[in-house]
Amino acid sequence: MHSTDPISTQQNADAVPRPAARRDIQGLRAVAVIAVVLSHLLDWPTGGFAGVDVFFVISGYLLTAIILRDVAATGSISLRSFYARRIRRILPAAVVVLIAVSAAAFFAFNGPRAIATMWDAVSSFFLVANWNFALAGTDYFHAADAVSPLQHFWSLSVEEQFYLVWPVALACVLLILPVAVRKTAHARTVVGVLATTVIAASFAWAVVQSTGDATVAYFSTLTRAWEIALGALIAVLASQLVRIPAALGGLLSWLGLAGVVASFFLLTPSDPPFPGPGAALPVCGAALVIIGGMRGGAEAHLFPLTNPVSVFFGNISYSLYLWHFPVIVFAAVLLPGSTGLTLAIVVGAILVFSLTSYFLIEQPIHRSPWLRRYSETSGVPAKKQPASVQPQPVVTPAARAETRPAGWTPGQRYFPGATPRPVAPRVAPPQQVALENPTTPAAQDVPTVAISARENKRAAWSQWREKFGSQLGITAGGFAVALTALLLLTNSAMGGSLITPIGPTAVASADDATDPTPAIQAELAAATQATEWPDLNPSMDNAITNGSQTNPARTCFEPATAPNVDACTWGSSSAPHHMYLVGDSTAMAYAPAFKQIAESSSGNWRITTIGLYGCRFTDVLVENSGAGVMDACTQRKADIAAIVSADSPDLVVVSNAYTLGNTVAGQPLSVTDLVSSTQSELEQFNAAGRVLYLAPPPMGASLGSCYSPLTSPLNCLSGVDSTWTEYEMAMEVAAAASGDTSMSSLTFSCWENSCPAFAGGIPTKYDQTHMTAAYAQHIAPVIRWNLEQLGLMSTSAN
Repeated sequence: MHSTDPISTQQNADAVPRPAARRDIQGLRAVAVIAVVLSHLLDWPTGGFAGVDVFFVISGYLLTAIILRDVAATGSISLRSFYARRIRRILPAAVVVLIAVSAAAFFAFNGPRAIATMWDAVSSFFLVANWNFALAGTDYFHAADAVSPLQHFWSLSVEEQFYLVWPVALACVLLILPVAVRKTAHARTVVGVLATTVIAASFAWAVVQSTGDATVAYFSTLTRAWEIALGALIAVLASQLVRIPAALGGLLSWLGLAGVVASFFLLTPSDPPFPGPGAALPVCGAALVIIGGMRGGAEAHLFPLTNPVSVFFGNISYSLYLWHFPVIVFAAVLLPGSTGLTLAIVVGAILVFSLTSYFLIEQPIHRSPWLRRYSETSGVPAKKQPASVQPQPVVTPAARAETRPAGWTPGQRYFPGATPRPVAPRVAPPQQVALENPTTPAAQDVPTVAISARENKRAAWSQWREKFGSQLGITAGGFAVALTALLLLTNSAMGGSLITPIGPTAVASADDATDPTPAIQAELAAATQATEWPDLNPSMDNAITNGSQTNPARTCFEPATAPNVDACTWGSSSAPHHMYLVGDSTAMAYAPAFKQIAESSSGNWRITTIGLYGCRFTDVLVENSGAGVMDACTQRKADIAAIVSADSPDLVVVSNAYTLGNTVAGQPLSVTDLVSSTQSELEQFNAAGRVLYLAPPPMGASLGSCYSPLTSPLNCLSGVDSTWTEYEMAMEVAAAASGDTSMSSLTFSCWENSCPAFAGGIPTKYDQTHMTAAYAQHIAPVIRWNLEQLGLMSTSAN
């Protein structure tokens, strides 16, 4: 069996000399993984995510080099051996992480998030995590969900999907070549042509899809395959690249390292479009580092990569990558906001879990006899030698015609045209001397019995236990001590309340029977001071799980089909007054309140609620990644404007998100731009003086992160963000100038600028943005009261 050492360079068909290890490649892995960890931990550097692309190039180079060595030695590709190596290398540590994270999620997360994490683990195990996250990212109502602690498994899925196809494709292509030709440079030419084709096709598609559907492009195997294939092409060209002068190789290595590091600070997820062409800088940089060190001697001049610290972090890079993201995500739930102590705890936990995983799981199993095949006569793995315990007949040299060339050593594989490999002189044991001399009577009486494959394997496991036994014990003990220290530090960091009570509880006034606002304010004030989650109806878990599914107007805001106006109208069909509620998903969230207002108006009002979630009612198209939203937005706004204009209703209520955005061309839009654009859009409704701009509730906390059995409601308190405040004030001024009206949402969303996750025993939102249907119904009396006070609605029929 060929070596599976991941840091070995390739030995090509032309017998290119190779060192035992490529320290520069291990150092490059260290640079890549540290960039990824820092990006996730500190949001710095901004392009640290490109470290994953560096990994893709390294992987393509090393694994294709292993395949080419197989082809050069045997004329074929042993798929069984290849996939056995991948399983030993990748699977054990990954499975431990998946099991540990899934179990921890049911203790630290709320119910829906724990279940979602379990399904993320399932998709990761079956190597489809990237497509799972791509679909979630294009779902409008789940795109803003709390991040999965297993989201980083998308890159492992991409890589393994590639390697499910790549060796098989190479094996099929090589079948067209004669066996003797497969061991020559012609085989490399065929592999090179295939790799070049993949590079060209995948990169072209990456450029197209990164612009058209950035979320899917980021996770897609089709848009990342060119990065792995580039590494494969380097392995193909190794026999030529090894001839590069040492000075030029050193220059290429430094240029490549500079390109990789620069990419971490120059790139953003969307500028330039990623991964096509944005990933070109880190990918080409990694390729230059690999090429530059091909001749050897990188240790002498590339100290940032070849020093012992870099090499060590490169060695543990896989375990470090597996564990860093779950630790960061769980810490965001369990620990208070960013402080020096919490940062130290997170970094310490990442190192403890990563080192334990490397020394206790990854390295021992990778080097174990697991999934290796053993011959009858030796303890070394063999590719195809049937096991047998039957005595072997004695064969003298004269019993067979020797067709191999002189100088060939028995035991070596022989292929026609191959050159004998010189070996050191060997002293035969007495038994063998006797067997080779047929004149010795005693020798003819001694049978030769081969050692069974089972015994060989048992001996290999015995050697493995001898080598790794003490390492396993020391690592387990060290993990227990380190974990205890981390728990003590965590307990210290969590001491005391995370958020102090804001002030005295508001008390409902004597005017509650007329004005419902004080009662709602009292409920909000009480919620801001709650230290334990009360019994909620619906439960927070149900609210998060159901989302907008319980909203009676959801189909009136979907992009797939135009809304049925009759089905989206509430109240008596013969009511003398008619009102429209239009806008994006924030208008949809208000729909249950307006439905209740219409149905309790004693037949005086009918209210139609129509719009499109993700589509702001502005005359400029505001970018949104929701599936189908951009395709339907412009036409939906035009259709609704025509309906409203023809109907000439008593009142048009419009509600859009109070957040910033970009045009579809990527041009940022200010609050002033968005307010002005909203008014321009409403001019098409021909309802001047009859428009109410209803502010959405301020952005709330991320329930997926803040709500769990281990946290209190104080963790889910949120303030009123500055963008919302600026937007609300600008809209008030603009509405007053045009003779229209605006309404704030603070009276039923927050108390003294503090916004809780529940009020009156009801969850206020099911995510950061959208009200639950139950809470929208709960605040219907407040909205109606405000409409009446503004003179926009009355209970009379006249």
